[in-house]
Amino acid sequence: MVVASGECKDAELTSQARAFHAALKARQDQEVMSPAAFSERIFPASSGSFEDIQRQLDAAQDHFYEARYSKAEQAINDALKEISRLPVGDAHWKLHANAHLLHALNYRSMGKVKESDAAFRNVLRLQPQHKLDPSLYAPSIRQAFEKVRSELAKARKVKLSVKSTLPASEVYLDGLKVGQTPVSVDVIAGTYDITVVKGSAVSFPRQIQVQGTDTPVLVDLAYEGSVSATPFPCLASADRSDERTLSHAVRLGGTLGVEEVIVVRLETPSSGPKWFAATVLNVEGGQKVREGGFKTQGLDAPPDTLSALVDFVTTGKAPPNLVVPNTNGKAPWSHQPAADAPVASTSSSSPDVSAPNRLPEGGLSTSALSPRSSSTPGLRVASYVALGAGAAALAGSGLVRLMAQKDLDALEKRLNSNGRINADDQEALELRDSLASKGNLLTGLLIGSGAALTTGAVLFLVSPSSSPPPVDVGLSAGPGGASASLSGSF
Repeated sequence: MVVASGECKDAELTSQARAFHAALKARQDQEVMSPAAFSERIFPASSGSFEDIQRQLDAAQDHFYEARYSKAEQAINDALKEISRLPVGDAHWKLHANAHLLHALNYRSMGKVKESDAAFRNVLRLQPQHKLDPSLYAPSIRQAFEKVRSELAKARKVKLSVKSTLPASEVYLDGLKVGQTPVSVDVIAGTYDITVVKGSAVSFPRQIQVQGTDTPVLVDLAYEGSVSATPFPCLASADRSDERTLSHAVRLGGTLGVEEVIVVRLETPSSGPKWFAATVLNVEGGQKVREGGFKTQGLDAPPDTLSALVDFVTTGKAPPNLVVPNTNGKAPWSHQPAADAPVASTSSSSPDVSAPNRLPEGGLSTSALSPRSSSTPGLRVASYVALGAGAAALAGSGLVRLMAQKDLDALEKRLNSNGRINADDQEALELRDSLASKGNLLTGLLIGSGAALTTGAVLFLVSPSSSPPPVDVGLSAGPGGASASLSGSF
């Protein structure tokens, strides 16, 4: 997959990225994802505008009034599929609600009462105050609608909690805005389309299954919002050489299931010429494989240098007209070469880009990837040790608690009718003493784990780091007790 990086609406970047993609695709030994396939997988677009889809619903309504119920059902289903691809907002929700209300009418005419009530629920579950126009709906339909409203009011709700890596992001369910992150809403269990938006940043469209008593969702909008499909697959980046962009590119490759991602960009050093650069990333290993570039100006890249760069990134062999710079692996845009020829550089000292969280179809991505640091400050090491010791003590307290429960169960069986221990029951006395010692041990482990986890968290927060932290720490406390979580690699 080829993805641009930088200012995604830059005409020069788009033109040269398209030319590079075309040159790469022309190689018979290369299978390259097309921009159209990328767009369909990441941001599937509707085939028509809001007005076009409204006309689809009008045609479905005509089928309904003329008793062509099967055709009406198919037309409504087609319209709902297109509606789910439209930009979220009031117009989206209005089309969504009208389509389901028409579905409900059509199903009732077909004798499908359960399906009709389900269509009513798809409107009322997010907009319980919705009213039917008496001039458009018969009394029997309004009565059925009110019955569904009453049932939903009594139904058990699920707490849906949505957070975003960009604060105060707008959250939409089925196209209807329900609040800003962090937001918690009580909804009926079921499947919802969820989209998170902040300015021009829009999350990947996805469906979530809301169930149980609580459904938490964390959307990495900082990553997903940086991805765009038009005018060419692109990752928006202010700092075009930063490692976070490469991490995002690897995650994107993992989402799409490709083996390699080639990130192309325009590099403009503080002095010297502009460069068109390409970085090859292996998705499974999360590693930078090689990197190369050539001097450029204007919208069109010279065909011979473009072909030379494609040869280099696909084979690793520099053609004769490419000059490999010095052996320290410095990129040409950070080290001015003596020659004016196109330059390619192998990356022997390339950073290790973390492998992506692979997203299933409609799945969720909740963690940001960070480049691994080549060195770790002393305080950071101490925090890892303290956190590890705290986690181990917490796990040990759980084992002691299980052992104590066995002794307690055995002791309860030996108590007399008054709930006391007989003075001559040596086994019961031993169980009592064992419980006392385990209780003391359990208390010590809990206190120790709390102290270690707190110390580790504090050391972790105050320790200096040149890269994003490689671990996630969670601490929570309430009337029912306390908990701690630790995840990452170190």
